[in-house]
Amino acid sequence: MINMQLKEQLARHVLAKVRMPGQYVGGEHNIVVKPHDEVSGKLCLCFPDAYTIGMSHHGLQILYSLMNRRDDWAAERCFTPWPDMEQQLRNYGLPLYSLETYTPLSQFDVVGFSLQYEISSPNVLTMLDLGGIPIRASQRTMADPLILAGGPCTQNPETMAEFIDCFVTGDGEPSLPEVCDLWRQLRNEAREPGGWLGGNAGRQQREDALAELARRLPYAYLPRFYEPEYRDGRIVSLNRSRSDIPETVEPCVIRDLDGIPLPTSPIVPYMECVHDRIAIEIMRGCPWQCRFCQSTVIKRPLRIRSVDTIINAAMESYRNTGFNEISILSLSSSDYPHFEELVTRMKATFNPLGVNISVPSLRVNEQLRTIADLVGNGRRSGLTLAPEVARDDMREQIRKKIKNEDLYEGCRTAFQNNYTSVKLYFMCGLPGERPVDLDGIVEMAETIARIGKEIKGRYPKVTASVSNFVPKAHTPYQWNGMQRREYFQWAHQYLWQQRKIRSVNIKCHNIETSLLEGVLSRGDRRTCDAIELAWQRGARMDGWTEMLDPDRWWQALADCDIDVEKQMHEPYELMDKLPWDHVNVKYGRNYLEKEQNRSVVQLDSMANAK
Repeated sequence: MINMQLKEQLARHVLAKVRMPGQYVGGEHNIVVKPHDEVSGKLCLCFPDAYTIGMSHHGLQILYSLMNRRDDWAAERCFTPWPDMEQQLRNYGLPLYSLETYTPLSQFDVVGFSLQYEISSPNVLTMLDLGGIPIRASQRTMADPLILAGGPCTQNPETMAEFIDCFVTGDGEPSLPEVCDLWRQLRNEAREPGGWLGGNAGRQQREDALAELARRLPYAYLPRFYEPEYRDGRIVSLNRSRSDIPETVEPCVIRDLDGIPLPTSPIVPYMECVHDRIAIEIMRGCPWQCRFCQSTVIKRPLRIRSVDTIINAAMESYRNTGFNEISILSLSSSDYPHFEELVTRMKATFNPLGVNISVPSLRVNEQLRTIADLVGNGRRSGLTLAPEVARDDMREQIRKKIKNEDLYEGCRTAFQNNYTSVKLYFMCGLPGERPVDLDGIVEMAETIARIGKEIKGRYPKVTASVSNFVPKAHTPYQWNGMQRREYFQWAHQYLWQQRKIRSVNIKCHNIETSLLEGVLSRGDRRTCDAIELAWQRGARMDGWTEMLDPDRWWQALADCDIDVEKQMHEPYELMDKLPWDHVNVKYGRNYLEKEQNRSVVQLDSMANAK
C-alpha cells in the first residue's frame, strides 16, 4: 500500500537535511489512504506551490473529498518542494511522490494541477520533472499519466499549452470524475499484453486517446489539436488539426450547487498553514459585474447553498477537525441572500463552543453599516474591505457601485465593536486613472483613521493595500494594455507623498511581480518556451517575493523573442483575435465587447470633465 522503500530512503537520507520536513511526510488527520490494488484508478492532485499555500486552498479539499468518496478511485496529494528538498531528491535520485502512499507521480493514471497564479508556472515543470514525467506533452506516451489542469489560469491556457495534455474550464466537481473515468477506460483499452507502446507508436496511441477526450467532453481543451497562426507578432487564428474536435470549448457548470456535498472531513495539517480554519463555500458566482474582475465572469451563473446545508456542514467539519474558526466563503459573502439569518444562526450554534465565525469578502453596501455589530468581534480585530477605487466617477467606470457613506459608517460601527484596524484593497493603473484617483485612496484611508480616533481616542492602524492592475482574459478590459513600469513607480511614490497620518500605511504590490503576471497572463503559446527557459535557469517558487529574480524572466522572454511591449502594453483592437478566444464564458464575447464600448464612452466623459 505505502511505498515503504521510498519512505525509508527519505527518512534515512533526505528529511533531516531540509527545512520544515513535516510538509513532506503526510500522515495528517483525515487523509484517505486506499490500497492501490483495490481501486481501478489513481489520481494525484498537485498544487504548484508550497504545502502551506496548497493546504489552505479550499478547492483542493473539495476535489480530494469528492474523488475519495468513490470506491474505485484513490485521490492523493502533492505540492511543490522547496529548492532544498528538490536538490536532495535529485542528489539521491529519488522521485517526487504523493503524501498518502509515497507513490511517484509517474505511477498515477491522472495528475491534475490547480493553476492559480501565473508566476507559479515553473513549479509545474519542477513537479513533472521530479515526478519522472516528460515536461512536454508531445513527448508522452500512454505509459505516462494524463496531465490535467484547471483553475483560473486556464482562462488563457496558451502559455502552458506545451506542458498540459488537457485543460478543463468551469466547475471541477462534475468534470473531474468524467475526465478521470474516460481516461481510465481509454488507457485500459490501449494497454497491450506486454504493456503500452513506446516511441512514435506510443505517442500516436496517446494522441488518438486524447482526441477522444476532445470529442466527447465539451469543456476539455486539448492544445495539441489546435495550431496557432501569427502575423505581425500577434495571433490571427487558431486552426484545428482534426475536423472531429470542436472549434471552441465550453465551461462545465454546476446548476445545483446545494446538491454538491461539501468536504466535511478536511485534512488537518500538522504544521501551520496560511489558513488554519474550516472553510465553507456558501455561494459561487457574484451578483455584480465589475469590469476588472475575471472571477465574476468565469464563475457565472450565481448559485447558492441553503442555510441548513451550510450549518450542518460546518458542524460536521468542526466535529471532524476541532478547528476553532469557521470562514464562510464566496466572492461577495454579504450578498448571500440569507446572510443575516446565516450569520445569526452560525453565531448561535458555534459561539457557545468557542468557535469564531469569519466573514471575508464583504461588499461595501448599506448592510456594511451593521455588519460589525452582526458578526461581532470575538478574536477578530481587523476589518477587511475592497473599495478598489475611491472616487465615484471611477467607480462608475469599473462598475463597482458603492458609496463612501456606507464604507465610513461600516468602519464606525466596527470601531464601536472593538475592531482595532482596517485593511482596504485598491488598484492603481486602471484605464483612465488620474492623479485625483490616487489622492482619493489616501483621503479615504485617512478619513477612516480619523473616524477611528473619534471613537477610540487614538488613530487606529489603517492599511491601504494597492495592487497594480493587470487586464485579464474574459473581462471587458481584456483589450486594454497594462501600464508600464515607469507609471507604477511614479504612482507608488505619489501615494506615499500624499500620506499625512502616520498610522496610515500605504502598501504597494511589487511592480516586477505584477508586470510578469501581466506578460504571462496575456501571452500566447510562444510564451511556453520562455517559461521553460526561465525554469531551466533556476526559476523556482517565484510567487514568493524573496525567491523571484525578475531579470531571469526578462532575459528568458528576450531570448525567446517574446515582444513584451506588444504582448503586455499595446492594446488590442476590438475585432482582433485574442489568444484565449477559443475558451468560452457565459454571455460570451458579445457581452464583453458591449461593456468595453461603454467603458470607452465613460472614459471620454471622465477625461473631458473639469
